[in-house]
Amino acid sequence: MSARDKICVGVITGAHGVKGAVRVKSHTARPKDIAAYGPVSDEKGEQVFDIQVTGTAKDRVIAKLSGIDDRDAAEALKGVNLFAPRDALPPAGEDEFYHADLIGLRAEAEDGATMGTVRALHDFGAGDVIEIQGTDGKPFVLPFTRAAVPVIDLDGGRIVIAPPPGLLGPMTEEEKRR
Repeated sequence: MSARDKICVGVITGAHGVKGAVRVKSHTARPKDIAAYGPVSDEKGEQVFDIQVTGTAKDRVIAKLSGIDDRDAAEALKGVNLFAPRDALPPAGEDEFYHADLIGLRAEAEDGATMGTVRALHDFGAGDVIEIQGTDGKPFVLPFTRAAVPVIDLDGGRIVIAPPPGLLGPMTEEEKRR
């Protein structure tokens, strides 16, 4: 399965209890839906698990993975990203995007200048941010909002960014007056 044929639906954050359950940070709209799309696998597809959600704890789901029967085996999976086949997931709605579809897109300024490449999307609790690997090799982040990212053109392989004044360099005199 190629990278474009799968979507990361969660990450194992540790063991839960002594019988092999794991804590999972779910990336699905409803956290418990991580088990709704069939078996999940690690990134390389070498380990495939049936997943059953058994509960929740804080902002994590507690799940049982097939073949994982003790705490040591569960703890060994800490940090493993879990992937589901793209065709098992619902299509993205209007103005919705799977993060995997944005990674690698060219980031352009509103004037068409290439600013870099989309490297990642993050949610640190205050809203999504998009990370761009700048053409100078230095990464920068923008809020993932319509104001900062007014155009997402999947077919064209690009996004258009409108960084807030002062983010990527000193503010111009005109920007300071606004």
